[in-house]
Amino acid sequence: MSGRVAGKKVFITGAAQGLGAAMARAVAREGGTVGLGDLNIAGAEKVAAELNAAHGAGTAFAYEIDVTDEQQWIAALDRANRDMGGISGLVNNAGIAGGKGGIEEMSLADFRKVMSVNVDSVFLGAKHAIKYLAQHQPAAIVNISSIAGLIASHNTPAYNASKAAVWLLSKNIALYCAKKGLDVRSNSIHPTFIDTPILDPLRGMLGKEEAEAKLARQVPAGRIGKPEEIAMAAIYLLSDESRFVTGAELKVDGGISAM
Repeated sequence: MSGRVAGKKVFITGAAQGLGAAMARAVAREGGTVGLGDLNIAGAEKVAAELNAAHGAGTAFAYEIDVTDEQQWIAALDRANRDMGGISGLVNNAGIAGGKGGIEEMSLADFRKVMSVNVDSVFLGAKHAIKYLAQHQPAAIVNISSIAGLIASHNTPAYNASKAAVWLLSKNIALYCAKKGLDVRSNSIHPTFIDTPILDPLRGMLGKEEAEAKLARQVPAGRIGKPEEIAMAAIYLLSDESRFVTGAELKVDGGISAM
């Protein structure tokens, strides 16, 4: 353990699998305490048990939360604050791809669902976590956007719009906290294709090998990313190493945005 986030108490959404679970493991490995929030409470509890077994009891706690529900945010953060003895980091990771077709084909219901899960969650998380973060400065908010929030495609209107909203909302939160004189930073991470369950629909259509090869051909680095690579970007932004970094976007995209 190098202790890059030693003493930090971090609440992570979408933590039952994928990027959220990878970030929770990284926080625990680097000396922090972690609250794992997810609608899939069984999955969150499983990861929490793994972390407690590996790093000691009281390292991880699990919370059931629908990130689109304000009252559930209030309740989960209150419990996490009591269980962990404070909150000094928030990672808004929960998100969905969702919705099918271009702008003419996508239903308004699908569009609204994607926006709610991907954007409302960031708004609600920051809105209700800042009071706890302010009590444990220096603190940090890390919002998981996407390279799709910076570079559009023709057939993902809801995903493009929602992840772009996360990008600028992260900057708004950064400026708000700075204006209030808080040492609470807010930044966004923008991954490209990462080896997580979000790729499963394409794997189901093409097969794992062909699906991943198809995606890798779009990445200058020649491969899809690993969850651990996003997790270590989050560790940097959660740690005091990035104390002067706020309102920024960190692209972890294998070079796609350089094209």
